[in-house]
Amino acid sequence: MPQIVDARLEDYCSRWSTPVSSVLDELERETHLKTMYPQMLTGAWQGRFLTLISQLIAPKRILEVGTFTGYSAICLAQGLAPGGVIETIEVDEERAPMIRRYVEKAGLADRIRLHIGSALDIIPDLTGPFDLVFLDAHKPDYPVYFDLAFDKINPGGLILSDNVLWSGKVLDTDQDEDTRALDAYNQKLAHDPRIEQVILPLRDGLSVARKLP
Repeated sequence: MPQIVDARLEDYCSRWSTPVSSVLDELERETHLKTMYPQMLTGAWQGRFLTLISQLIAPKRILEVGTFTGYSAICLAQGLAPGGVIETIEVDEERAPMIRRYVEKAGLADRIRLHIGSALDIIPDLTGPFDLVFLDAHKPDYPVYFDLAFDKINPGGLILSDNVLWSGKVLDTDQDEDTRALDAYNQKLAHDPRIEQVILPLRDGLSVARKLP
């Protein structure tokens, strides 16, 4: 898959950013060894960005849609306000033992609540409000995740959406289903008067939207 950022530049950015914890390094290695699609992992460069954003706003409650092996949840949880929690949703129950093991290793078992199942079913039952939402799951469902979560987000809260450039394929004229969905999602957010947003070419593209007061 083509890269948005030159691999050498990504390596440079990672090398001179604050390093992640040894637990996250270990989780990254095990994800590459034991999962079929390790490229889905957030990784150190984007992980540090997620931690920094979380630390800047000190959210009391975070909603994450798409846990994978737990890397991004751990990164986001490091910025939680005292007593804060992150509700994270993963559809694949086979990943649950690995997620819980690394959450324990990171010392965050009391701050990260794992939900196994479809986010379309789980989000409506979660109690808000949330200060930060991170979407990183089934791409065609991004608009639905956004709509289900929006009323549960505090004014001024952030909605982060991963993979929105889809290896640059959003520029293609002949788009596959996922690319069309992400292209439509980016346009949906751009025309939503309730938010302001910017798309960053960070790894596979990250949308950062703020709910207006």
